[in-house]
Amino acid sequence: MKSNLTTLCYIEKDDSYLMMHRVKKKKDINKDMWVGVGGHFEGDETPEECLLREAREETGLTLTSWRLRGIITFITDVQQTEYMFLYTADGYEGEMTECNEGVLEWVPKAEVYSLPIWEGDEIFFRLLEEGRDFFSLKLRYVGSSLVEAALDGKKIVYNGRRG
Repeated sequence: MKSNLTTLCYIEKDDSYLMMHRVKKKKDINKDMWVGVGGHFEGDETPEECLLREAREETGLTLTSWRLRGIITFITDVQQTEYMFLYTADGYEGEMTECNEGVLEWVPKAEVYSLPIWEGDEIFFRLLEEGRDFFSLKLRYVGSSLVEAALDGKKIVYNGRRG
């Protein structure tokens, strides 16, 4: 069974995020969505080791500067609870390569919300925009619908609903 520990990273350049349009894998919970780069921990990896390996595997880039921004607890009715370490990175070396999981594209931060992204991702993008140093976010989904959200242990309102 895959680890339920994952990393997700949004690499930043010129007020844009490097995002992946997940269109290449047949069985993919993120199919057709736009997400950052990252993935599941391998045996005995630290969050940083997973972050660096996944960024290199998916983009060809070697991260040189990054920050842990939050821990996101994803609860769904279709898989085990996932604990995701959310990073942003603003330094890297190397040439970007193609990814076998999706199409990589630099997306201006202002345009992120107009893409097909998860409801919960909208919440953490807003927290990143606000410059939060660190946060813990709980997101509970039924199917593809967000039914509960809590920030640092307190239920929050999202899209006009109370989490």
